[in-house]
Amino acid sequence: MVVTAHRPASTPLCTCARGATIWLTGLPSAGKTTIAYELAGRLRGEGHRVEVLDGDEVRAFLSAGLGFGREDRDTHVRRVGMAAEVLARNGVKVLVPVIAPYADSREAVRKRHRTAGVPFLEVHVAAPVEVCAVRDVKGLYAKQAAGEISGLTGVDDPYEAPEAPDLRIESQNQTVRESAARLHALLVERELL
Repeated sequence: MVVTAHRPASTPLCTCARGATIWLTGLPSAGKTTIAYELAGRLRGEGHRVEVLDGDEVRAFLSAGLGFGREDRDTHVRRVGMAAEVLARNGVKVLVPVIAPYADSREAVRKRHRTAGVPFLEVHVAAPVEVCAVRDVKGLYAKQAAGEISGLTGVDDPYEAPEAPDLRIESQNQTVRESAARLHALLVERELL
């Protein structure tokens, strides 16, 4: 007779380095993804297992077919949060640059991590909408101004900025490298590196 042991979903698959989710939230074009990739390169160079779950890329696959209404955005954030938690539970440093405009959606992701015993850091990448519009390589702000699109977060759709993030980065006041260094310092301070 063969006996199979079942592992609870929250039990790590490895005994490797401690994982964590670093959730970078902010307006479109605030610098979230750029900072995430800068930090990811540094962490990989130090030998850490790292994944970047870019909100736009994940939306194209895990959340294909979802729109940009509140319910669909909430569903997208929860899906990304679940994927991040699973990776982090298994020793990966997961950087998640995603707008995640609603505080309750972000809190649901934080609670999921807390329940699983997985570290979760919320980083607010803050930049004024005027700065974001200048940086915008996708042309979203110009399209919104021309009336071609609506529902742009921070312009005609709400963005609920975190009241007490683990770190606030004002990306218009420092370089990408400096921003990533501040985030790296937070990981060291929280004993996640």
